[in-house]
Amino acid sequence: MSTAWPAHPGLRRVGLTGGIAAGKSVAAKRFAELGIPVVDHDRLARDAVAPGSAGLAAVEREFPGVVVAGVLDREALGALVFADPGARARLNAVVHPLVHDAAMAAEAEHVAAGVHTLVHDVPLLVETGQAGHFSPVVVVDAPAELRVSRLVAERGLSPRQAWERLAAQADDEERLEAADVVLDGSDDVADLRARVDALVASWAGGHR
Repeated sequence: MSTAWPAHPGLRRVGLTGGIAAGKSVAAKRFAELGIPVVDHDRLARDAVAPGSAGLAAVEREFPGVVVAGVLDREALGALVFADPGARARLNAVVHPLVHDAAMAAEAEHVAAGVHTLVHDVPLLVETGQAGHFSPVVVVDAPAELRVSRLVAERGLSPRQAWERLAAQADDEERLEAADVVLDGSDDVADLRARVDALVASWAGGHR
């Protein structure tokens, strides 16, 4: 998906991304703490398939059995799509347009409120072909083996499940190629937060 974003003169539209468990969420939280609004595309994706939504009905039609008592069984859906690129593409075809529309609406609200810098937290920014619509693209990077160990230790995944989730995303080289800024997420949380602070400082205070 490479749907165009509208032009908003004077807006710094930051695309924040990174491989799973690289530290992107830490960076997003720090941007918000510094007063920079963050549009969380993961949250928008959850909203798109909320109980009673048209998105959930579309997912149920595409993947019978993954909606139980009106609620998406995320574990069952994940077992399907992380192991099958074709199933993942079908899911993305349902969810990504809904997320894109919601993100554009959220951005319009922030622009109307006078925001000059806005961070879009987009896990699949590179995979969905949107890198060219953001400037800068900020990538939080960490070695794959470290990210797998974090997924196993912090999220209770098996090593096989963790590697499947990494395989479902762009490879590190592709993500880094799209980056204007790379933040090292391989150290502790304090170090990554400090790197976000330095990046915001480099924008010369023009982020509000």
